Amino acid sequence: MLSGDSGCGKTMIARSLLHELDPSRTEIPLMSNPCRDGEDFLREILYQLGDDSASDLDRQRTVHRIHEIVYDAHAQGKETIVVVDEAQLLLEVSIFDEMRLLLNLQLDDAFLITLLLVGQSPLIESIRKHPGLDQRIATRGALRPLSHEGTHAYVDFRLTTAGREDPVFHTDAVDLIHQHTSGVSRKINNICDIALVIGFSRKLQGIDADWVERLIQAERSDGT
Repeated sequence: MLSGDSGCGKTMIARSLLHELDPSRTEIPLMSNPCRDGEDFLREILYQLGDDSASDLDRQRTVHRIHEIVYDAHAQGKETIVVVDEAQLLLEVSIFDEMRLLLNLQLDDAFLITLLLVGQSPLIESIRKHPGLDQRIATRGALRPLSHEGTHAYVDFRLTTAGREDPVFHTDAVDLIHQHTSGVSRKINNICDIALVIGFSRKLQGIDADWVERLIQAERSDGT
């Protein structure tokens, strides 16, 4: 389970992790839209596994079909990883019950399904309300906003990755960016992107705190 506040990079990290997996050895149904209930959840998994007959099956036949697919995948040396993004939006009790039952699909020496839940912080409390599922979650990660030092390192890393060797943002500018964004990476990205566009258009040698302050004030004006 991977949790964290909005904008901290949960989806990006989850997708980056999945891209590192060998597609010839993994089946990855990705669910990014909230489901109404447990049966809807199962049908969506079956659909994401490539079976278009999901809408024509009742719950029992849907479960049997999922079992057949993941068992066949295991026999071929593949691991099935079900990724549920925006999982904090799942509220129906029956969905959590189906998650728990899916994790019971196993052989004597292997689990047939790995479940990766990705969502905002309320997901943690939602899972705690379902002890049977909570006890089956083996690994948990929580993303937090970046620290002051982390924001500086993050901005430097993004610029270096883009091929920039010399600093672009003055130290006081990044200080102000951290203060304004509270270390939320998506907000950092947004203000830095705008600053770089303006810096390029005005042929600035660097972005100082004065320019960042102007952008912050403009953003506040647009929001009122």
